[in-house]
Amino acid sequence: MSFTSPFPDVVIPNVSVFEFLFGNIDAAAQSLPALTDSTTGESVTYGALLAGIECIAGALASRGCAVGDVVGLHSPNTPAFATVFHGVLRAGGVATTINTLYTESDIAGQLRDSDAKFLFTCAALLPKAEAAADQAAIPRERIFVLDEVEGFSTLQDLLDERQASPEVQFDPSRQLAVLPYSSGTTGKSKGVMLTHRNLVANMCQISGPIGIGPEDKILAVLPFFHIYGMTVLLNSALHQRASLVTMQKFDLEQFLQTISSFRCTYAFIAPPVAIALAKHPLVDKFDLTSLHSVFSGAAPLNRELGEAVARRLGCSVRQGYGMSEMSPVSHLIPFDRGDIPLNAVGVTVANMRCKLVDASTAVEIEQPINGTSAPGELWCAGPNVMVGYLNNQSATAETIDAEGYLHTGDIATVDADGIVTVVDRLKELIKYKGYQVPPAELEAVLLTHPGIADAAVIGVADGNGEEVPKAFVVEQPGADLEKAEILAFVAERVSPHKKVRAVEIIGQIPKSAAGKILRRELRAIDSL
Repeated sequence: MSFTSPFPDVVIPNVSVFEFLFGNIDAAAQSLPALTDSTTGESVTYGALLAGIECIAGALASRGCAVGDVVGLHSPNTPAFATVFHGVLRAGGVATTINTLYTESDIAGQLRDSDAKFLFTCAALLPKAEAAADQAAIPRERIFVLDEVEGFSTLQDLLDERQASPEVQFDPSRQLAVLPYSSGTTGKSKGVMLTHRNLVANMCQISGPIGIGPEDKILAVLPFFHIYGMTVLLNSALHQRASLVTMQKFDLEQFLQTISSFRCTYAFIAPPVAIALAKHPLVDKFDLTSLHSVFSGAAPLNRELGEAVARRLGCSVRQGYGMSEMSPVSHLIPFDRGDIPLNAVGVTVANMRCKLVDASTAVEIEQPINGTSAPGELWCAGPNVMVGYLNNQSATAETIDAEGYLHTGDIATVDADGIVTVVDRLKELIKYKGYQVPPAELEAVLLTHPGIADAAVIGVADGNGEEVPKAFVVEQPGADLEKAEILAFVAERVSPHKKVRAVEIIGQIPKSAAGKILRRELRAIDSL
């Protein structure tokens, strides 16, 4: 039997993301600051943001962008990101947001797979982006730079055209809004098809329990290109008419200085930032008293670590759980539930139903009347679940069953009060600093080394409790491998967040009779 949310179902309007966020904006709200650049201090009001969105939609439409056309967005967090992102959606386009750490090959692969017609980037990322766009057959005149670069159309050029936004019509429950890329439970990165209704649903589901209000100043350091930053920071904050203070990348001193200088009230982080907040001596040098809440996501937050952050900063600490495939939030600890321990991911959000299934027997595990259930794979269904993976019916069928349940690949328990705790990972994905690292991708790179006969990669905990990729390699006969050489070999061929962080040379990779890597045995070797 499935279990549901302690919250009553919420009404989810059948409207576009643009209409949901800005359709009822009043004159008073338009004068409020929407986004502020922490580096320059420059702010964009809601009125200016709305005007910019309409201009970008018009400029894209005038260049042939039609409903359903995909537009790449490759940029760190800036106010301009919000203008372009929502301009694309306003035009009926589909935004495929691209990791700023991606290599040229990674970018080109996403642009080709998504069939992107346009690309927005920034000066610092232009060399890789331009080369990738060329590989994806995106012409130079369809590459736009958010800042200033000679020879390219800029964001300001598009705004100055003052093109009228187009009249577009589509079914929000069917029309894609965004196409982030995720490795799902395993394997190659895939386009996650999220509709306007998916995104609107998740904003409705979390708006109450997450506790953002119009008086909040929210520190936005988690990247908007990631679904967590896109929904929980950018869109949810705009929906509540809060103010976002953007940072382009994480630097601890700048992070602390931004909170202090801008009097930020709410910070969304990933667990590696929590480690610094709990332990680093720099924290004591800044006035962080404006901060009332810290919310952690993208990877599991250790209970003791979260409690240490709460004690040190004198604020509430909460965490949540989700996947790109769920837009992304399915579970969270509500802002007013201090009774839920931080080793849990909280309760199911409204309008969702979940079940636990024994991974070996496929038998459903009942929610207990008292105490806590046995562990099982967490399955989730609801209006925020993706419509599928782009051009990949087999992966979609493996992930979403005939009843609409998304199989998360995570092992969890549920107690009598509906509190869910993730206890293990069935899937093979490694989550490094919130980024997904598929072991298979690193194994493929390792096997191109002439001195490596076989290889396997697992996630292991480093000294800070962060999950990092560790490679186990078997040498070719006569080879004399150095660990540092292997680390460098991989680092030259992958994005920075995918680098192998540790290496162990062993005699044989343990495998099943069918040839599947036995990662549990590798973990046993690692623990020796």
